[in-house]
Amino acid sequence: MSLMMNNTETCAPPGTQQALIVRHRGVVDYTRCWQEMQAFTEARNATTTDEVWLLEHPPVYTLGRNGKEKHLLNTGAIPVVRSDRGGQVTYHGQGQLVVYTLLDIKRRQLGVQSLVNRLEQAVIELLAELSINAQRQDKAPGVYVDGCKIAALGLRVRRGCSFHGLSLNVDMDLSPFEHINPCGYQGLQVTQLADLGIDATPTSISAPLLAHLERLLQD
Repeated sequence: MSLMMNNTETCAPPGTQQALIVRHRGVVDYTRCWQEMQAFTEARNATTTDEVWLLEHPPVYTLGRNGKEKHLLNTGAIPVVRSDRGGQVTYHGQGQLVVYTLLDIKRRQLGVQSLVNRLEQAVIELLAELSINAQRQDKAPGVYVDGCKIAALGLRVRRGCSFHGLSLNVDMDLSPFEHINPCGYQGLQVTQLADLGIDATPTSISAPLLAHLERLLQD
């Protein structure tokens, strides 16, 4: 799958602590994107501008660095990639918006949990705008609607800088989730915006989600 770099915009003045570059990347192979996140994080220094990547992945299961293979039930022909993010197993496919946050959290004076909270809150606020009541769950990072997971989170922090991020189910084939224990929870149900009556695409929903995330990152 070829890499698509649709556009780049600077959302805050370069050189400021809160500068943020947003990259809309289209559909990107998971392993390739993961390697690019690693390379970006390894090469950055104290003045490197933070970035957010918005994209979709072709079908793939990803297993966190401490993930247990017992949560892979019947993956069939869909590839499985053992990643270096936190968390257990999840599924990515087209129709899902993936938001990767490549941030110097030390410079932003954020802890890992505070970043997780902001990512969750951005989704919760977006869904509230769409008249959907969403919640967190204790000890189960992500965002839920009536007990069904609609957004998953997984992060890695290296040298005070984060990568990986969140995925929001928009309008996709959810059936591959039936062949895993999503996020390590047997029987966990998943949902998406389309099933909640929202007519959207990953592209159309990315701008309002990003607006919430940008504001929360400035707090």
